[in-house]
Amino acid sequence: MPKKMVAVRKISPGKGLVVDEIPVPKVRDDEVLVAIEAASLCGTDLHIWEWDEWSSQRIKTPLTIGHEFAGTVVQIGTSVQHVSVGDYVSAESHITCGMCFQCRTGQLHMCPKTRILGVDRDGAFAEYIALPEKVIWPNDRTKLPPEIATLQEPFGNGIFATLAHDIAGQSVGVLGCGPVGLFSAAIAKASGAALVLAVDLNDFRLNLAKKMGADATLNARNVEEGDIANWLADANEGYGVDIVLEMSGAPSAIDSAFRGVRNGGRITLFGIPSSPVRIDVAESMIFKNLTVLALNGRRIFDTWYKTRWMMESGVVNLKPLITHEIGMDKIEEAMQLLANGDACKIILRPNTGMDIQTEKSSSIDLQDPNIHGRVMHR
Repeated sequence: MPKKMVAVRKISPGKGLVVDEIPVPKVRDDEVLVAIEAASLCGTDLHIWEWDEWSSQRIKTPLTIGHEFAGTVVQIGTSVQHVSVGDYVSAESHITCGMCFQCRTGQLHMCPKTRILGVDRDGAFAEYIALPEKVIWPNDRTKLPPEIATLQEPFGNGIFATLAHDIAGQSVGVLGCGPVGLFSAAIAKASGAALVLAVDLNDFRLNLAKKMGADATLNARNVEEGDIANWLADANEGYGVDIVLEMSGAPSAIDSAFRGVRNGGRITLFGIPSSPVRIDVAESMIFKNLTVLALNGRRIFDTWYKTRWMMESGVVNLKPLITHEIGMDKIEEAMQLLANGDACKIILRPNTGMDIQTEKSSSIDLQDPNIHGRVMHR
């Protein structure tokens, strides 16, 4: 086992990230060590790179970032029972306490003591990651190659937000076509939505929405404020759409969601506003008899099983959303692409690759030249 590895790190306050060489993490008794084959960038990583108000208050440096990944287990702790060396895995990024009221009543995704990979503890933008056995998720390599398997974690957010509603035969508006919004458009269409309408400010993302199944799209920059709601209503015989998935967190989009949904309709609020938002509760909610869900994350691990089926069955095809694959050493280039809105899901490849071994033992010697083959750096 090598002693050093390359990792993408936030080493001090301020904008930017560094590619650093640090020790390979040591596994505790209940942990496994995973060799990363692919990881993917998330909006959270972008916030940390930009060092905005949220990240400056939440992140403690130094920190290895990243929480979406796929890889192979190369070492296990002495008390690990359900994971073996050689297993091809991803992981739930939320490490919960297991003892609070939420955890003990099947609501792990609401655990107030959650620690998130790449936010509260070292993450997956590295050659190796150590993490508890309890968050490991097994993958089928024949059905989900690494660049697709790494998308399961964020795709689960789309599953949770979208399938909270009975979608079949309904008209659905998706406001905000970031990755999760695009996932939601695809999920809605695959689940039998009669009509999927997508709204965003970026034509690049709107073109992706069409590829994912949106029947019509609207660039909000091209209409007057308030016209988004009219556009949604006009598409559904003037009554507004049945369901709105608000995925952006923008105050104007939230307002459009409430005005563009039909009386008796349903709204999921999933986008996170950067500041408090004013809502006319009487006119926008009560008098319209709306059902409003405010959701975050995904159900652990209930959503993962739905995610696995939808991805492995081919009901949705996420390949169009992978717009770039890049080496970990080009992290600044990757972040700039994401910041400019010129990318959707960017796959990071570590600079060292390995062929997958099936031998079951306590660890794999990654310095053995016989197991190095496919170079992951691209």
